[in-house]
Amino acid sequence: MADPIHQFQITKIYTLGTVAGHEIAFTNSALFMGIAVVGISLLMIGATAKRSLVPGRAQTLAELSYEFVADMIRSTAGPEGLRFFPFVFSIFMFVLFLNMLGMIPLGGFTVTSHIVVTAALALLVFFTVIVSGVMHHGVKFLKLFAPSGIPVYILPLIVCIEVMSFISRPISHSVRLFANMLAGHITLKVFAGFVVMLGALGVGGWIGAVLPLAFTVAVTALELLVAFLQAYVFAILTCIYLNDAIHPGH
Repeated sequence: MADPIHQFQITKIYTLGTVAGHEIAFTNSALFMGIAVVGISLLMIGATAKRSLVPGRAQTLAELSYEFVADMIRSTAGPEGLRFFPFVFSIFMFVLFLNMLGMIPLGGFTVTSHIVVTAALALLVFFTVIVSGVMHHGVKFLKLFAPSGIPVYILPLIVCIEVMSFISRPISHSVRLFANMLAGHITLKVFAGFVVMLGALGVGGWIGAVLPLAFTVAVTALELLVAFLQAYVFAILTCIYLNDAIHPGH
């Protein structure tokens, strides 16, 4: 059976040079991130370049994506949150494309199965919330850690809990996406490996491979759903966190 972890290995495609003794290389991870950026650009720019009253399939998909994210922001952060629309939309589409590219059976690579990538995205959201909150509210942003209406005698405890909860956001935000994509692809690889292994045993193995094959198909369908849901969850948590920068202390 093939190693289910091998699919996550980052391989070097081209060495760009060295900086302070460290090699800088173009890898398969960078390649798929580049493909995702190109794909999103082609969809959003190409589909809307020649807008028509009766939209085609590409324009419809682009408009649905736009409205989906806009409605998500309005429902979680209110109309004021729409100033973050380019940021949230970029994150949602980037994670969605990366997840879907990882579902390609041959040659695909799941960039979001690497904690360094999801952690970078989560930290980007985390620091965006802090910078935006301080810029727009100044010291009043600290009201986020001291909700109104809390009795004074338990306020220090509540502040400690709120600070710890705030600091742990990047951890939960990144690990959720990373763990789901990693576990799902390992499960899919294991079931697919059983199909290949049993199929190599002859006629009897072909019969025995029917059940793992059915599980492989089912898990593949589930993974496609998870790929979308995890992009949605990452984006809506981003909106919820940005709401704290817009309305601290609420």
